[in-house]
Amino acid sequence: MKIPIFLLLILVGLIVFLVAGLIVARTRLEISRKRLRVTMHNSVEISNFLSLFSQNMKSKADLENWMNVTARYVMELVEAQSVCVFSLEDGMLRPVGVSGPFPLFHKATSNYVMTKPKYLLEQLKSERIAVGQGIVGEAAKYKREILLSRKDLDMTKLYVTDPLVPIECLMALPLISEGEVTGVICAVNNMQNEDETFFSSEQFGRFRFIAGQVELARRIIVAYSKLSEQQRLNQELEFARNLQRSLLPETVPVWGQFSVHAYTRASKEVSGDFYDFVQLDEDRLLVVIGDACGKGIPACMITSMTRSFIRANVDRYSSLMDLMLELNSNLFRDTGDGRYITLGCCVLNRRDSTLEYVRGGHTELLIYVREHIRSIYPDGAGIGLLPSEAVEFDTICIEFTPEMSVLLFTDGINEAVAPRTGEYFGVPRLKELYLASRIAKEEPETFIRKMFNAVDEFAQTPGGEGQEDDQTIVLINHI
Repeated sequence: MKIPIFLLLILVGLIVFLVAGLIVARTRLEISRKRLRVTMHNSVEISNFLSLFSQNMKSKADLENWMNVTARYVMELVEAQSVCVFSLEDGMLRPVGVSGPFPLFHKATSNYVMTKPKYLLEQLKSERIAVGQGIVGEAAKYKREILLSRKDLDMTKLYVTDPLVPIECLMALPLISEGEVTGVICAVNNMQNEDETFFSSEQFGRFRFIAGQVELARRIIVAYSKLSEQQRLNQELEFARNLQRSLLPETVPVWGQFSVHAYTRASKEVSGDFYDFVQLDEDRLLVVIGDACGKGIPACMITSMTRSFIRANVDRYSSLMDLMLELNSNLFRDTGDGRYITLGCCVLNRRDSTLEYVRGGHTELLIYVREHIRSIYPDGAGIGLLPSEAVEFDTICIEFTPEMSVLLFTDGINEAVAPRTGEYFGVPRLKELYLASRIAKEEPETFIRKMFNAVDEFAQTPGGEGQEDDQTIVLINHI
């Protein structure tokens, strides 16, 4: 029996329509995923500047040193050869922060100044660029975002004479506060690939995002230096509290067969503990828990720096070991006085149903499997305590089977002290609570509530009032 031609045409049309619909749906899904990744990565940068300016809060004179540190951070973030921050004062742009061999606007007295930020900044201090003069001046006058490759560059328009470093490409953005231009930030030459004669759109996107945070932090420091000591403290605590609240993940992720739950509470106005969830790719989620040495503002600064370094480097992620070494190198360089942070990091792979773990001086990882609790202690020193040449980090990888569960926690829990006896709450008590909860198949929220109640009862700190240390927990269950 022959099928009528018009029915065949209808059938073919339906098939084409369905295929087209699937293609459109897949394209929209991919666009949504890309937007999600960008959103997760872009929620970072303010914390960097809080940690940076926390070391420069005594006077307005410290602003220039802070701006040098900021320029260096921006330079590394966008992978440029040099970065300069200009402040708009009395209609002229004056350099206030520099990192790397940034081109001078008049010939330097010596090539030596190009190798030392201190002398380079001194040389640049004498320079002034009128609004509208050259590329940098145009960025300020017209509030213009500028991205130039070598073929687009015109040295006469740049207003640079006899540059000691050849300019291959350039990015410049106005710094804007309440609609008014307050300065310009400029990056020169792409170090992502030294043969490149242009900055990528991804680098320009990072540069655009960080420019707003540079201006925000500059305003905070200038205002901060004018406050009385008590006002400074109140401002600092309020800003830090709001910052920390904004940096904690808003939602608890369900990642394939992995269900993640977390809770933290501070002993002071701000916390030295933190946790974070960072998507690495379509299949892998990075779960981090950290505990900075000390309490309050200094510890808060370290956690902010750590979180920011992790998120800023996630696009270059290759392995947990490399991530820890890079993080250690950055913190060892930028912190002092023996400050460090302990970390526990898990990579959850929903495709292979595996969990990879690395530890940097942190408390042990507790694993529930077959009605037993195991403690795992991979080798690894606290992050930022030693130079990277002197540290190693071991990683473990386990198959995450049904009904398996892992628990990460900070030492504020196991080191909670009974006031009368001086006894620690201890890991054994935590293990007992964890084991009983898993055997009873309690909901994660129930276990977390019971655990903190048990700690409060033991240490006589109702609702956490009077607790001696920050306390954080991350629970990962198999769904």
